[in-house]
Amino acid sequence: MNKFKYFFILLITGVILVSCNKNDDDDDVKPVPLRDYTEQYNTDNTNIEEYLNTYYITVIDSPGNQEDQDVAISKITDPATQPSIMSYLNSASFPKLLTRNISLNGVVYKMYYLVLREGTGTSPMNTDAVLAAYKGEYMTRVEATTTAPIVPAHLTTTLFQEIKFPQAPLDLYGSVMGWSEIFPQFKTGTSAVQTDGTVKYENFGAGVLFIPSGLGYYTGNSRGSVVIPPYSPLIFSFKLYDLERMDHELGVVNGVSAYVGDGVFDYQEDINGDGYVYDYRNTTLYPNAPVNLDDTDGDGIPDFIDIDDDGDGYRTIVEIAKPTVEVGGSFGPSRYYPFEAFKIVDDPMTPNVNESLNSEPKGIPRRPTGVLTNPNLPESSSNPRKFTEEDYIASGRLRIHLDNSYPYKN
Repeated sequence: MNKFKYFFILLITGVILVSCNKNDDDDDVKPVPLRDYTEQYNTDNTNIEEYLNTYYITVIDSPGNQEDQDVAISKITDPATQPSIMSYLNSASFPKLLTRNISLNGVVYKMYYLVLREGTGTSPMNTDAVLAAYKGEYMTRVEATTTAPIVPAHLTTTLFQEIKFPQAPLDLYGSVMGWSEIFPQFKTGTSAVQTDGTVKYENFGAGVLFIPSGLGYYTGNSRGSVVIPPYSPLIFSFKLYDLERMDHELGVVNGVSAYVGDGVFDYQEDINGDGYVYDYRNTTLYPNAPVNLDDTDGDGIPDFIDIDDDGDGYRTIVEIAKPTVEVGGSFGPSRYYPFEAFKIVDDPMTPNVNESLNSEPKGIPRRPTGVLTNPNLPESSSNPRKFTEEDYIASGRLRIHLDNSYPYKN
């Protein structure tokens, strides 16, 4: 992928797959009384654990073929030959069933997810976009019948959507929490364009999510002709093919609020480096919010959606913009400094195009440390220091858009 495109401000114009959008409303979904989150989680968890103990999986392992890592989940009829999904809990090898604690709505959810294959590429952030094939089902408990035919109580699932050939990435920031919390635990794989123009994916991460309703649609949703009932746990099997880095600051485009970005991708604004960024300002979702470690200026707005990360009154996009005289040449062609410098090697297979011209050899600089314009006067906006080469490339440097002590701006 050509890295040069990363230094234009991103506009989200791609089609978002509707199957996982938590904000999608539909007239067919009737309002229901809101249940207590803790009580509903306890019910969901009981059902999910019963399902994990009474169902088994069959996985197709066929590298290079479309059906690779396809999953079938069936009711156990022969425990001797059909190990339950729960039997893979914390397994030393794949498949392995893992859990992740997720705090939301005052509840600490223990969410189960099955890792069929981790993947060999890059892990997405919880606010990146993912290109993923998937199959979504919702879980229902069927109560026992007391009249003929007698049927014992049991769990069943209903398919509501399947995407085998994804055409556009899904923004995890707009997806259900069960997706955005678990996808960062997987990695993409490799891809190659075939002679017929299709893309072949291999070595991708693949898994199955078992999502309590509080991390899914909760009061229900509608997908095409299928209405997902309120308080339904969800099951998604998926294959993580690729990812797209996102930049989520809001702006106004033609009078409409839209994501326009600040020139720094979300994953580059993950200050504590844990692969997750959060907006804790919604006290309903986060009634006991912790201190946000990804909020440089402590204003409550995390850096990934803050247009002024260091709170100095200058927008980040302004602080990382190159002076006009520095665009091109040894600074690279972008109007903005990349987060880190990078070199693109000229591709010998394209003799008429010199890809190396898209290199960005200088990253976002720190406060300049060179000589003063006038050594006899203190540093100020009218007497700045000069940037040194080290200011653009030093490891661990405090970049200017995160340094509110920087005395002057471009």
